[in-house]
Amino acid sequence: MCRNALLKFRLFLRQQRDQHDVVLAFPDRDTILHRYCTSLPDWLIEQSEHYQHIRQRHWRPARMKQRVLRFWSGHTRLWRWLFERYPITCVADVKRQYVLDFIDHRLTEGIAVSTINQDLRAFHIFLLHLQEQDHPIPQALLRIQCLKQPDRLPRFLTDDQVRALRDDFEQRVIQARSPARRRDALLDRAAFYLLWQGGLRCGEVEELRMDDLDLNGHRLTVRQGKGRKDRSLFLTDTAVRALNDYLQVRGMGPTNHVFFYRNQPLCKDLVRDRIKAAGERVGVKATPHCLRHTFGTQLLNAGCRATSIQKLLGHRSLNSTMIYARVHDHTVAADYYAAMARIEKNMDASAGVEQTLSHSLSINEHRDQLLALLDRLADPQISLETRLDLVEQVRQLVIQ
Repeated sequence: MCRNALLKFRLFLRQQRDQHDVVLAFPDRDTILHRYCTSLPDWLIEQSEHYQHIRQRHWRPARMKQRVLRFWSGHTRLWRWLFERYPITCVADVKRQYVLDFIDHRLTEGIAVSTINQDLRAFHIFLLHLQEQDHPIPQALLRIQCLKQPDRLPRFLTDDQVRALRDDFEQRVIQARSPARRRDALLDRAAFYLLWQGGLRCGEVEELRMDDLDLNGHRLTVRQGKGRKDRSLFLTDTAVRALNDYLQVRGMGPTNHVFFYRNQPLCKDLVRDRIKAAGERVGVKATPHCLRHTFGTQLLNAGCRATSIQKLLGHRSLNSTMIYARVHDHTVAADYYAAMARIEKNMDASAGVEQTLSHSLSINEHRDQLLALLDRLADPQISLETRLDLVEQVRQLVIQ
């Protein structure tokens, strides 16, 4: 409580001095060393700090503290495991088998293949950094391959599921009985439309500023997105209406953020929890990133060009965008059904030809048998009983 009170007091002082932007401090170095580097040698810690300063040039300022903690947690995991189990004094002492033992250990613990591959990629990139710093690196370590992991498809919602979510958010706005509940409901609805109809990432909704909105022009700008890239997005009339309704009850806050909750900038965890709770109410498993996947899938199925979707989603590579084509591409479905219809039609036609040929062969056989019987009837030496039997056989053939 004391820590929170001091934080609010500092924010109050900044607001009084017109310093609205909250400065995010780096995590304390002693805390990082105590938490992640207790078993690591000084030379490795020094190189890791140098490597961190290189990497953080590409990190968003608003996410700097979280990225620093994530860097040290993931970057040192494999190294900590190695130094706790093997007598290592320098990088040259690390053997290929040590890393393979780490992989087996993590698999035995039930760790996901994707998580293990993240550790291996971080290890490999750091080895290249050490190599640039003139550290001798065994080539066997650089040739270690990542594990093969399943080629998963992005998760998306069907039109009925999105409709159920939309109706839930709209209904909660209508049913709000107090100004506070109505404000929260309007916030949730506006964030939902930005995630679904704008394809924003959860962190991009959190960091959206008032200066980034152009509601009259039905546009917004995402600044310093993933990879520190800016991009411009378009807004539908529904999304603009939802944002305008929220801004009418937004009020003033300590910063220029669009979304506030309890007079503080909105936290992405709150957005994630609200979307998840709405999904549970309507029986749908929903997340903010799932809505982003739904945005890309629906645009592709509606005939939007892949290059346009790439720009809207902020993908660096077109291959990332084309993953959505594998999920639910109406063009592929149309081609499949058209081809199967032609196959079935050809099979029916082949069956008709075979039936016609069979019928023709049957007529020819009857004709040959009838001619043979008539030839026997023409013989004057056969008895009357035989002649009557032949006449009966002719009658039966004619009936058939």
